[in-house]
Amino acid sequence: MSKALPDKSIDCVGLYCPEPIFKTRQTLDTMEEGQVLEVLADDPGSEEDIPRLVKRLGHELLEVSKEGQEIRFIIKKT
Repeated sequence: MSKALPDKSIDCVGLYCPEPIFKTRQTLDTMEEGQVLEVLADDPGSEEDIPRLVKRLGHELLEVSKEGQEIRFIIKKT
């Protein structure tokens, strides 16, 4: 299964709420419509917080995957 390369990627591993949310929001604000953002996080709160943020901002959550404690979010700016 080939995964499309994101336009931007941010590493929030080791950061705790609300830092991953702030970083995700800041990065999305700098991106163009249609671009894809990859967010890596290991804060358990991110599993609910980031999808909620994406929905509130009106963007599209393309994928959420978890490997061990690390959660990977793929978000398309719409």
